Amino acid sequence: MLLIYGDEQALTEEERQHCYIESAQLAQEIDSAGQYLAAAPLHPTAMATSVRVREGRRLVTDGPFAETREQLGGYFLIDAANLDDAIAIAGRIPMARKGTVEVRPVIEVGGLPAK
Repeated sequence: MLLIYGDEQALTEEERQHCYIESAQLAQEIDSAGQYLAAAPLHPTAMATSVRVREGRRLVTDGPFAETREQLGGYFLIDAANLDDAIAIAGRIPMARKGTVEVRPVIEVGGLPAK
């Protein structure tokens, strides 16, 4: 999983739209290589709702889980042969130039629906 973090205010609307176009082109390229599984940008944190369950009670709050300088803005889910391969793809994500792309392995859990 390539998690894309950045300051939500770092891009103008024109830059954001260009980033989406570049990201779609990258998705097409990694799909051609058989490595693409999914990708999507996220709405701003103002649209987030956080859910916690404490002592059997559900607590729902507006906003993100934590206040941070950079926010989770989207993701790529890829099939990489190894960490070096994943890092190479992460470095091609447009927001890596303005923010951070976290590379994190996904744990495969049996019994989940296949897609």
